[in-house]
Amino acid sequence: MSSLSRELVFLILQFLEEEKFKESVHKLEQESGFFFNMKYFEEKVHAGEWDEVEKYLSGFTKVDDNRYSMKIFFEIRKQKYLEALDRQDKAKAVEILVNDLKVFSTFNEDLYKEITQLLTLSNFRENEQLSKYGDTKTARSIMLIELKKLIEANPLFREKLVFPTLKSSRLRTLINQSLNWQHQLCKNPRPNPDIKTLFIDHTCTPPNGALAPTPVNIPTAAVAKPAAYPSLGAHGPFPPTAAAAANANALAGWMVNAATSSSVQAAVVTASSLPVPPNQVSILKRPITPPATLGMIEYQNADHEQLMKRLRPAQSVEEVTYPTVRQQASLSLDDLPRTVAFTLHQGSAVTSIDFHPSHHTLLLVGCSSGEITLWEAGIREKLVSKPFKIWDIQACTLAFQASAAKDAQFSVNQVTWSPDGTFCGAAFSKHLIHLYAYAGNDLRQHLEIDAHVGGVNDIAFAHPNKQLCVVTCGDDKMIKVWDLTGRKLFNFEGHEAAVYSICPHQKENIQFIFSTAVDGKIKAWLYDNMGSRVDYDAPGHWCTTMLYSADGSRLFSCGTGKDGDSHLVEWNESEGAIKRTYSGFRKKLNGVVQFDTTQNHFLAVGEDSQIKFWDMDNINILTSTDADGGLPSLPRLRFNKEGNLLAVTTADNGIKILANASGMRSLRAVEAPPFEALRSPLEAAAMKVSGSSVANVAPKVERNSPVRPSPILNGVDSMARSMEKPRVLDDVNDKVKPWQLTEIVDPVQCRMVTMPDSTDAAIKVARLLYTNSGVGILALGSNGIQKLWKWVRNEQNPTGKATASVTPQHWQPNSGLLMTNDVSGVNLEEAVPCIALSKNDSYVMSAAGGKVSLFNMMTFKMMTTFMPPPPTSTFLAFHPQDNNIIAIGMQDSTIHIYNVRVDEVKSKLKGHQKRITGLAFSTTLNILVSSGADAHLYIWSIDTWEKRKSVPIQLPAGKAPSGDTRVQFHTDQIRLLVAHETQLAIYDASKMERIRQWVPQDALSAPISCASYSCNSQLVFATFCDGNIGIFDADTLRLRCRVAPSAYLPQSILNG
Repeated sequence: MSSLSRELVFLILQFLEEEKFKESVHKLEQESGFFFNMKYFEEKVHAGEWDEVEKYLSGFTKVDDNRYSMKIFFEIRKQKYLEALDRQDKAKAVEILVNDLKVFSTFNEDLYKEITQLLTLSNFRENEQLSKYGDTKTARSIMLIELKKLIEANPLFREKLVFPTLKSSRLRTLINQSLNWQHQLCKNPRPNPDIKTLFIDHTCTPPNGALAPTPVNIPTAAVAKPAAYPSLGAHGPFPPTAAAAANANALAGWMVNAATSSSVQAAVVTASSLPVPPNQVSILKRPITPPATLGMIEYQNADHEQLMKRLRPAQSVEEVTYPTVRQQASLSLDDLPRTVAFTLHQGSAVTSIDFHPSHHTLLLVGCSSGEITLWEAGIREKLVSKPFKIWDIQACTLAFQASAAKDAQFSVNQVTWSPDGTFCGAAFSKHLIHLYAYAGNDLRQHLEIDAHVGGVNDIAFAHPNKQLCVVTCGDDKMIKVWDLTGRKLFNFEGHEAAVYSICPHQKENIQFIFSTAVDGKIKAWLYDNMGSRVDYDAPGHWCTTMLYSADGSRLFSCGTGKDGDSHLVEWNESEGAIKRTYSGFRKKLNGVVQFDTTQNHFLAVGEDSQIKFWDMDNINILTSTDADGGLPSLPRLRFNKEGNLLAVTTADNGIKILANASGMRSLRAVEAPPFEALRSPLEAAAMKVSGSSVANVAPKVERNSPVRPSPILNGVDSMARSMEKPRVLDDVNDKVKPWQLTEIVDPVQCRMVTMPDSTDAAIKVARLLYTNSGVGILALGSNGIQKLWKWVRNEQNPTGKATASVTPQHWQPNSGLLMTNDVSGVNLEEAVPCIALSKNDSYVMSAAGGKVSLFNMMTFKMMTTFMPPPPTSTFLAFHPQDNNIIAIGMQDSTIHIYNVRVDEVKSKLKGHQKRITGLAFSTTLNILVSSGADAHLYIWSIDTWEKRKSVPIQLPAGKAPSGDTRVQFHTDQIRLLVAHETQLAIYDASKMERIRQWVPQDALSAPISCASYSCNSQLVFATFCDGNIGIFDADTLRLRCRVAPSAYLPQSILNG
């Protein structure tokens, strides 16, 4: 069944539900198999209507479809069997045993025999496993919990458990829209139409009795509003709805007008056919193909429906409007970056350039030699240069390996930054894309993908479902979407020629992609694998690039036709038609022009060895410049996001930087970034002092400061500059820029707050953690008692988040309960306290040498205790996707995977030789990483709990493999922070390769006691056994700041 038909079924289901046709609703649910109504299913299970339960299930799955389905049917039939036994209805029980349960005997004969033996018991509860069976109602409720879990886990029910979000009476709305549409086509529309039937199309009878013309099926977007008449919704067979004047839609217009290039006979509407103003006649003369079926435009998926409403501002479907001239802030020629500031000498032909989205003088460059370069334009220096190489040829396809061996020449087709500037990507002339992580003026190899057969012509970043992804297109006519681990998420097919460019975009919460091919076709895609929504011709019918204005409100394209004529146009999204064609191209070209937009006001195109500028609202060229000469015939160009700098390629393999007055100032102001700039707002706020920040404190650099050069480069082991292979020190020495270390040694240099009711010197704080929401701090004392402090939202702290500017409150429930662990019989001096908080801050579990206790964070009530010693628990972690599953590291070196709901250890993981000291889950990689006092890391599969890999920590020579090792995942769920008393290290957990290492030295030479990522994973905070605190860049592990004990400890403690 097609997607449109499927959605029509949902509309009918909604209609039946609203009209109270209850039986029909559930019959259609079962027969279509599109929506599993869990509420209805629960009702029937509670009522014990087993025949109806199985009949309803049969619309979605059969007994032998998979193990989940088998378990579902078994649980239902077993319950039916037990209820018959409980009623002492042995005849019915035998019937169920023979007719319903016999099918399972082939899979588990012993179980079937055991079930059969229940017939011999006067009360089946005499069986030990059924001894806890209560009354029928309770048994059904317990079974239903298990059934719901099985259904949710069953892939056959995927995407069938949630009814699409629809506005009420959606089917009625569509019919009203159709009637409005039909009424618009009436030659003599009556102000109060009399509609008596839906069985035939509506027409208004002409006053003279003549027959009305047959309605023409044309889309509303192309029909002008007839001379005043009220909305039909008020007079039609259904109550008026908002949809009677629903939003027209941009992509709908593209879809309809796209059909002009198809082979279907198009209906032509002329000026005489409809009562329209003269200035609207031209748009109605365009040939428009009617939809093949009623509601073709509307019956798309949910995202498409939203896109239909949101791609442009709301307006009535009954009218065609033309946007007025936009009100712009006053801009002049002086706002254009036209003054040449300087030239950067690249050394090889530049094929692509892109400015960093937030560091406005940072320029990424791709070359015909395959080299990737990162320039700091402010200081006119190359920060990083990455010659082309294949990172892992064995991971590539055999076809690519063969072609790469024949021809080793690779060039860069496109470079681009991710929207937040944390990643950049390069598309190459053959098969490959490379992704780099940007950190500390360095590019670290992140991912290599053999993406397309032939050249990869464009690369861009997008955020479907709030997940950063990479979009690529290539010579193989495909568009592909990848996540940052290299997994392919979508594969869009439909172009009939090589795809030349892509333009991912978002309107509110709707994500889509425009693509253009070398045959001049434009297509649009939603992230749903349902095919292109657009098939339209670009001007020139050849290579075209599409771009939105900075605010996302206006769409432009620029390209060159096979005849050499260039075209720069603005599109009317609502019509899928060209709104404005810019003039000023005077020369036939042999290549393809490139363009860019800036400040929501200007367009720039490189052509005829010049840069030509247009005002977006004027088709005539505004001005041009040759940038003091030396430009190629078709220069490539790119504005920075501020619009005050413009980079343009030169004929002698260089890049000219043009600037306006603001740009000149920004170039002069470039210097090493202060430490403050690297902090998240939360961290920066915590460091403020009396209106000043740490960045304003004069940095002190001493001879023994870790900022000075050392044999391992500021404590960072420079092997593994990439995620793939170790790199030698010489490869990075020339790329490291010195900076000054911020040292905080005095209390006046920082702001500090002490938790109330936390000064009992007899009780040590054994474990400390923030709540996941960032509004509280949870502490576990050495006596096994937990305390919680919360920040209150008020005028001084409007966000209610943790801050050193406001003192938090010691929080307790009204009951006065304390979260107290059982420590009876425990030697607290030897105990290893441990604590973990659930993802939604609802539950906390902890132990202090005794049982593990689970507490409700709202009431502080102890929910349960489990895992009594021996052995004792030494580390705890909640499964990130199920609070009922807990990983428990033990003193005896094992890890127990415990299910709280059923009070059962599901798996016991063995491998470590000493106690477990750390556990960390990655949902991206689907793994659990464990660390132990044996200085080893183990990787376990979350699906099977099988061991995947074991990695020893590289300890200094002569150091015994011992000491606590802690692990924590970066927010990307791929990089792993490993802290040991001898080192900090960053691992790529997908391969468990170490990519960074820092060892204690100089002012921070004491053993490391603890380390943690900041909340945004930009920094690493490490504490040392001598009281020092080090703050490191999370990507490079370079020391940014040292906080001395004298800054936060009382003098009495410092004096011993």
